[in-house]
Amino acid sequence: MSALCVEPGRFDVVDAPFPEMAEGDALLRYEVASICGSDLHIAYLGWNVDGWPLQPGYPGHEGVGRVVETRSEAFQEGDRVLAVPHIWNSFGFAQYQAVDDGHLLKLPSEGDAASLSMAQQLGTVIFAAKKLPDVTGQTAVVVGQGSAGLFWDHVLKLRGVERLISIEPLAHRSELGSRYGVDTAIDVTGDAATQAVLDLTGGAGADLVIEAVGSTPTLSQVFHLVREEGQVVLFGLPESSGTVPFDYDTWFRKRAAAYTRLGSQDEAGLVSYVEAVDWIVSGGIDVAPIMSHRMPGEETQKAFDMAMDRGDGVVKIALEF
Repeated sequence: MSALCVEPGRFDVVDAPFPEMAEGDALLRYEVASICGSDLHIAYLGWNVDGWPLQPGYPGHEGVGRVVETRSEAFQEGDRVLAVPHIWNSFGFAQYQAVDDGHLLKLPSEGDAASLSMAQQLGTVIFAAKKLPDVTGQTAVVVGQGSAGLFWDHVLKLRGVERLISIEPLAHRSELGSRYGVDTAIDVTGDAATQAVLDLTGGAGADLVIEAVGSTPTLSQVFHLVREEGQVVLFGLPESSGTVPFDYDTWFRKRAAAYTRLGSQDEAGLVSYVEAVDWIVSGGIDVAPIMSHRMPGEETQKAFDMAMDRGDGVVKIALEF
């Protein structure tokens, strides 16, 4: 059984061919696959898509499963693993997937699979934060309080941010931010949110702004939120593979530093993912409140529509095939 995105925003559940294995691969039977914001950008907006339908299982890249067959000396049958494949090699919305051993991490045999699956996204945040300069004592703004934004809250507080401000219009997500370190929550968007940040910072703007939404309006907004010569992290995926307009003039005048951060799967030893797993297993972060819904794979369409709509208390949805 596999989810198949047949056209933008529409899924079928089909019997897919059994995955082919290459040398060094492990064949996984998934326990759970979580829906990421980047999956929505691909399935609904067509980011990084050449044509429809997509391949079966694509673009699932946050999954926990058991090895059922192996052509790798690093893994044995029965091993429980976290899969962290590159987005373009991600077929985790399915019962089975073959993953190369360089993008697998062994997990404890016990523990909640849905919670462990969030080590993938948490690992990408840990990886992205490593490029930050010293943020001790600074004021930071996180735009968006989906699972990525909430993970940024936690990581920034650990990095020494003194004052953490969130921007999130959905009450159930905004309220979660306080569990992960948010000091002040702004529940409006657009110009009203920008003005609120300026009021809170004496008109100067924040030292650091994290864009964790991936929308065209927020891409420009972050440069109005940051102070002169401040730091911006553009973490959210683009809405399109084509040209996306943004307020270059404000960025230019502010002299702000900005970076994107793709490539956690290429980090030697997958160390950011190792850290994420350790945090979850040890209780260093409680991810349970973020996993708001668990649904069977047969309800993939409903799950994706809920994730896109963001209503009904949705933060993160796990699919079980």
